[in-house]
Amino acid sequence: MRLVMKRRTTSGVALVALAIVATACSSARHQAVKPPTTTTGSSASSTSTSPSTSTTTSVPAVGATTTVSLTVSAGQDTGAFSVPRSLNVPAGWKAQVWALVPGARMEAWSPDGSLLVSEPGDGRVVELVPRSTAQAAPTERTVVSGLTEPQGLAFARLAGRWVLYVGQSDQIDRYDWNAGTVAGAAKVIAGNLPDQDPAGDDVHRQKDVAVAPNGTVYFNVSSSSNANPDDRTMTPPRAVIMSANPDGSALHVVETGVRNGEGLAVAPDGTVWTAVNNRDNITYPFHGSDDGIADAFGMVIQAYVNNHPPDEVVPVTQGRDLGWPYCNPNPDLATPAGSEANVPFTPDAVTNPGGTTFDCASLAPIQVGLPAHSAPLGLDFLEGSKMPAPWSNGAVVAVHGSWDRQPPQTPSVLWMAWDGKAESLMPAITLVDGFQESNGSRWGRPVDAVPGPDGSLYVSDDTAGAVYRLTPPTS
Repeated sequence: MRLVMKRRTTSGVALVALAIVATACSSARHQAVKPPTTTTGSSASSTSTSPSTSTTTSVPAVGATTTVSLTVSAGQDTGAFSVPRSLNVPAGWKAQVWALVPGARMEAWSPDGSLLVSEPGDGRVVELVPRSTAQAAPTERTVVSGLTEPQGLAFARLAGRWVLYVGQSDQIDRYDWNAGTVAGAAKVIAGNLPDQDPAGDDVHRQKDVAVAPNGTVYFNVSSSSNANPDDRTMTPPRAVIMSANPDGSALHVVETGVRNGEGLAVAPDGTVWTAVNNRDNITYPFHGSDDGIADAFGMVIQAYVNNHPPDEVVPVTQGRDLGWPYCNPNPDLATPAGSEANVPFTPDAVTNPGGTTFDCASLAPIQVGLPAHSAPLGLDFLEGSKMPAPWSNGAVVAVHGSWDRQPPQTPSVLWMAWDGKAESLMPAITLVDGFQESNGSRWGRPVDAVPGPDGSLYVSDDTAGAVYRLTPPTS
């Protein structure tokens, strides 16, 4: 299916009711790939694809972290690591700079046990091959180059062979994977996707990728603006999550009103979830006094901006609308007030005053809200990995931190318990931070966090240009 961008004047986004053809394919989104566990049909992936039988995880105490020095090997003491650094991690964890990768973004473990990392700025994907000593810096080589802003990476089984999906800013590609390298030319799964937009005021170009257990390929096409409804009426649309079959057929919109859903991952029950960056500089949505102003409706009040709107972590559901930019999740209306679970919506004061354009009450509440302006990027579920409990019974999301909050929201890695009974995530706690100085400046900003085959968590950082290896205690 060839996509050609043009503007539409009708409101809303039409959802194409196309059935997704099931394929004999299983997937791996970022996690270490496990060998097949069955002899028929598709091979098993690193993410469990059967309904979860676990129960609600007991959540470790919030703030139960300790400060540890970040180990830097000889030759790595440059740039951000030319001075000693430390991170706040759970008690007993160790932290080291594992590799220096300029502009490191999304990660995926290959079937061969190497870590692939995307470098959008350099237009390439690199492969980090662990040495016999896990703590030693890996060897590095380029797997694919000459790409346009590559970001998302996902491995999957297709027709008995491994394939690698790569999300460029304007298309989604599929490569055959053979013995640690790509084999042959890329097959374009979805091309001519919305990319740069000269008219946009906050263009989100980069695409993430996840593959569902039945082989369906999911990817984001994010907004070109902070809060412009025009993105909803473009053809093809922006601010959506789309999907296609592995051969590119059945390409269609799945979820709409998604400002910037770069985080995509497969949950233990086989559903695909997304972590979403919400709008900035929100205006006060109520008629009434705030910050000493008699009627603050429609005004940008910094104290309100600081905590509104929360970012989102939700399942990708056919036909669901997340409301952007007409509706904003509002934790003040949750039960209890301030809760980051099941967050309802409030009409936007600029794009939907009084709810006259869009009925925000018709929207399903947000499953998990993250602190406002967290800027979530990589999302990964840890079930089936070698991470110890309780961490293996949840998901991690790397958050980039804010630019419009005072004081700034800190970059960090957050953890959310998975409630197997409800098949949903619980509110987040901080797993790793320490990237931000007391004056608000940052020496690092996490992008993705994936579990490795050695039981460590590997965190990419596009600001410090590094991949960290964070190792929990073995007992």
